[in-house]
Amino acid sequence: MTATPQEVRRPSVPGHHPDPVGPLLPSPEPVRMLDETGQPVSADYPEPQAETLREMYRRMVVGRRFDQQATALTKQGRLAVYPSSRGQEACQVGGVLAVRDTDWVFPTYRESMALVARGLDPVEVLTLLRGDWHCGYDPMATHTAAQCTPLATQAVHAAGVAYGDAHQGRDSVALVYIGDGATSEGDFHEGMNFAAVFKAPVVFLVQNNRYAISVPLSRQTAAPSLAYKGVGYGVRSEQVDGNDPVAVLAVLNRAVEHARSGAGPFLVEAHTYRMEPHTNADDPTRYRDGAEVQAWAGRDPISRLEAYLRDRGVLDDAAVAAVAEEAEAYAADLRARMNVEPAVEPMSLFEHVYARPTPQLAEQAAQVRAELAAAQDDTEGEG
Repeated sequence: MTATPQEVRRPSVPGHHPDPVGPLLPSPEPVRMLDETGQPVSADYPEPQAETLREMYRRMVVGRRFDQQATALTKQGRLAVYPSSRGQEACQVGGVLAVRDTDWVFPTYRESMALVARGLDPVEVLTLLRGDWHCGYDPMATHTAAQCTPLATQAVHAAGVAYGDAHQGRDSVALVYIGDGATSEGDFHEGMNFAAVFKAPVVFLVQNNRYAISVPLSRQTAAPSLAYKGVGYGVRSEQVDGNDPVAVLAVLNRAVEHARSGAGPFLVEAHTYRMEPHTNADDPTRYRDGAEVQAWAGRDPISRLEAYLRDRGVLDDAAVAAVAEEAEAYAADLRARMNVEPAVEPMSLFEHVYARPTPQLAEQAAQVRAELAAAQDDTEGEG
C-alpha cells in the first residue's frame, strides 16, 4: 500500500503558526495501482472509470504504432529528426486524457504521441520535425502550444497563459510536459514560482525518464525525488509510477482537479523510461547498458494495462485485435500522406519573423526573390 504524504513539523515557536510543509510533500514512494504484471495494488487514489481506461489503452496502442512509424520515416529521410517516446505511453496519453479540450497543453519536442492522442492531425504534428514549417497545427484553435525544443521555456509560457485565463474568469487549466533535464533549467523554477505566487492553474508533469540525453539523473540532482522541488515554492507535489497507466491517470486527475479548483499549481513526477535513443542522432549504448533497458521493458505500460483490463472483462481478444487493426490503418495513412512531397513556398521563410520587417530582412527577401525569378527565367529559356 502506498504511504500517505509525510507530515513535516518544525519545533513550535511562540507567535508562529504550524509549518504547512507537510501537506505539500509527495508520497515517500511513487504511487502505484498496478504491479508489473497488471495486478492491482492498493493506493489512496480513486480508480479511473473502466471505459476511460479502455480508451486510454486504445490511444496508447495507436500512439505506439504512430511512434514506430515516425521512427521509420526518419530512417527513410522523410523526417529530419524524431525523438521517440516509446515506453512513456502512460504519461503521454494520461496527460491529455486528464484535461479537457478547452484546457491548454504545452508540449516538448518529445510529445508527438501526446499530440496525436489529443486528436491533432499526425502530419501536422510532424511538420516541425519534417522541417517545412514552424508549427503544423493552429495553437489557438487546438489549445495546444507549439512543440518546444529549448528546455523548460514552455513552463513559463504555461504559467502565463494559465494565469491570464484565470484572470479573465475562464475555467481552464494548463498542463505542461517537462523532462527531468528541464528541472535543471532556470525557466522551470521561474514558471513554478510565478504559478505558485499567483495561484495559476498549472499542472507540471515531469516525465523522469532517467536521462537528460546522456546525463543520468544522479548527475542532475541530489534531491530524493524531483517531486520534492515543488515544496520550496509552496506547490503541492506527487510522484507516481509513470509506467502504471491507472496510477498516472488517477494522480493527474487529482492534480488537474486541484489546479482547476483555484488551489494553485501541482507538480507531478512520473518515473518512466525512454526505450529508444534520445533522437535518431543518438547512440544510447554509450551511456546505458542493455540490462537496464531490459529491466524497464518488463514494466511495459501497455502490457500492464491490457492484462488488468482483460482480468476485469473490459478487454477481450476481439477488442485487442480491433485496436491493433486501427493502429495499423493509422500508420498506413500516415505513411502514405508523408510520402507526398510538401508544397514549399521559399518566400515563407520571411513570414512571422518580425511584425515590421527590418531593412536586413527586406534585403534578404529581395535577394531570394531575385534568385527565384532568375531560376524561373532559366527554366523557361530551356523550354
